[in-house]
Amino acid sequence: MDLNDQDWQDEQRRVDSVTRKIAVRKEALEADVGVVRGDVVELRKDFWDEVRVNFSSSDDLGETSTSLRQQSQVLSERERAHLQASETLKKLRLLVKSPYFGRIDFKEEGQTGTEKIYLGIASFLDDDQETFLVYDWRAPVSSLYYDWAPGPASYETPSGEISGRMELKRQFVIRDGRIKVMFDTGVTIGDELLQQVLSHSSDNQMKSIVATIQKEQNAVIRNDKSRMLIVQGAAGSGKTSAALQRVAYLLYKYRESLKSDQVILFSPNPMFNSYVSTVLPELGEENMLQTTFQAYLEHRLGRDFDLEDVFSQMETILKAEEGPWLKVKRASIAYKSSTAFLDTMQRYKDRLEQSGMKFKPVRFKGRLIVSEQAMQEKFYGFDPGIRLANRVELLKDWLLKELAQFAKQERKEPWVDEQIQLLDPDEYQKAYTRVRRKQGAKSETFDDFDRERSLLAKMVVNEWLKPVRKWIKRMRFVDVKAMYQELFLNRDLFISVSADGKLPEEYEEIGRQTVGEMNEGRLPYEDVTPYLYLQDLLKGFQTNNVIRHVFIDEVQDYSPFQLEYVKRIFPRARMTALGDLNQGIYAHTDALEGSLESLKKLYGEESTEVISLTRSYRSTLEIVEFTRSMMPGGESIIPFNRHGEKPRLHLAGGREELHRAIVGHIQNLNSQGYEHTAIICKTAEECEQVYEALKERLPLKKIAKTTPSFVTGTLVIPSYLAKGVEFDAVVIYDASADSYSRESERKLFYTACTRAMHQLRMFSLGEPCRFIQDADPDKYVVET
Repeated sequence: MDLNDQDWQDEQRRVDSVTRKIAVRKEALEADVGVVRGDVVELRKDFWDEVRVNFSSSDDLGETSTSLRQQSQVLSERERAHLQASETLKKLRLLVKSPYFGRIDFKEEGQTGTEKIYLGIASFLDDDQETFLVYDWRAPVSSLYYDWAPGPASYETPSGEISGRMELKRQFVIRDGRIKVMFDTGVTIGDELLQQVLSHSSDNQMKSIVATIQKEQNAVIRNDKSRMLIVQGAAGSGKTSAALQRVAYLLYKYRESLKSDQVILFSPNPMFNSYVSTVLPELGEENMLQTTFQAYLEHRLGRDFDLEDVFSQMETILKAEEGPWLKVKRASIAYKSSTAFLDTMQRYKDRLEQSGMKFKPVRFKGRLIVSEQAMQEKFYGFDPGIRLANRVELLKDWLLKELAQFAKQERKEPWVDEQIQLLDPDEYQKAYTRVRRKQGAKSETFDDFDRERSLLAKMVVNEWLKPVRKWIKRMRFVDVKAMYQELFLNRDLFISVSADGKLPEEYEEIGRQTVGEMNEGRLPYEDVTPYLYLQDLLKGFQTNNVIRHVFIDEVQDYSPFQLEYVKRIFPRARMTALGDLNQGIYAHTDALEGSLESLKKLYGEESTEVISLTRSYRSTLEIVEFTRSMMPGGESIIPFNRHGEKPRLHLAGGREELHRAIVGHIQNLNSQGYEHTAIICKTAEECEQVYEALKERLPLKKIAKTTPSFVTGTLVIPSYLAKGVEFDAVVIYDASADSYSRESERKLFYTACTRAMHQLRMFSLGEPCRFIQDADPDKYVVET
């Protein structure tokens, strides 16, 4: 619908009026925040001046306690007021620049008047504190904007469905109080606004998408009924963006009971955490907790082993030659990632309840305190009806008592007298203070040699036994390593606990590889979660009952075993799993073929909802048509109607020619104003070589798995680290048949190509890989 000058003038006048009111409210609140901040500072500084401290009698003690409590309450109240005012001020500062992005005119059924509803990132009330000048995009009525075209429409409220008619839908782009773009639209979100947003350059941080949320994305955002929400989305479909808006929606809807630190996002790598870190603050919300699954594993097992991460595993497999070792490694990864191994572990735990527990003997200075045999006899002497983890807890208590008994006897040993002689004056003073506390003595010296020796001996022995006591309390006496290895050393044991009564393929060699790595102090990636699961079965799971929502991005990169483990450690949480089966690039993801079914089993079909996002917004139509043609089932991916040039394939005759062509292309991209370009190499090793070869000719930045934040410029990045992010232009360094030779690398190549927003250029040293050749030849241009 065309808009005339009068429409523009009327809307601009309203923008001027609303921004003036926001600015006035903002200035007043800034003054209030300054006053409250000053109060808090003064209260903290003068806290003890206002408290009457007196411990002379019980009455004085009670008065002191009351005074402390009152002063603490005053301080807490002012700190809460400051926090609330600061949060409101943060939203006003965002609104004053761009108060809203949409308008809908809605006539409710049975009502005579039509309500004009303006939508922004936060609500704003007029001075009467009753009239909404701006509605929060998460309010129930706002769903009309995302889900309906003009005509009959309805929305859900806590009290039921409201039906009526939408008479107008209008979209705005407002910058610094001026309307830059405005149009009426008959669809959910007009192509005009999306075209404008998507045609911009990429950024080093993800942005909010509240102005361009699509209907299917809105279904993801507002779903709050399912225990498990699975979002299967094509590359560039906005699944991660929708998930972050979903966090903001949940924090808004359940603001009385849900806080940001009760939501956790598992990201694919640390760089991705940085990439998405600004989205929630843009919406006026605090960031949720963010981590990686690897960081959690390191936290739990990093002191015991050198843990392999998924990137190192990927690097090893990509560089390995086909042969016996790689065959065994793949078999090991496939089995240890499966729910079959999870079942085996559970059955192994049941077996250990009857027999087979292994313990490390308790020793001190090379002397045996409690033998492994004594521990086994005690352990299996407990009531067999007690859970295994609880029996370990009982064994721990018994060992501490045995240690205490040993400590009493040890005080008489000659080495204790030697240590007493070596005590420094501070330690003597410490012992003397304890005597005074016990005896109420007024003397300034020990008055009894035997008592002095007894006290000092107790202090010395307790200090020397402290590491042993700590070792027992941490249940280090449970020999998890030996029991895990036993599974791969004892064929009969494995068969007896295997769910199907069979050994996995390559069992003998898998066992040799596994035991050999562990004896060297290393734990392969495929073993880390199973090992930790066994440890928790034995010692008790470290569950987190505070977290209410778990978000897993790139869920296709998680094995069924890992997903079951995540569910176990967050027992009270709902889960949102985001992924794309076409981007399952890691070795263990073969175990997730048909993973939608695996994911549905986590919480059961009745508690699970699957939403598919098939439209790709990131890349131009030409790039999407090329990339989808190389994947089975790719025809289901729908490109957004934004045009650009076709992907290009450059065939190079040698390495120097390849480098010259890449340098020329990057310089051309820079001249066109592209700020984010990625040279995507297959491995980190290849990235190192390319960086060294080109760094004198181009300004480059090398990205590694430890890179903490996403940066602008021309990046050299391994294929598996590029997941989840996007670039203005992508250069595939070597797309040759020699480089990408295995069918298992198809998804890796597809993932690398789908990072491109505007331009995709592939370079090949000789014959291109089969994935390019499988694509429709009309969908790309060959250069020589």
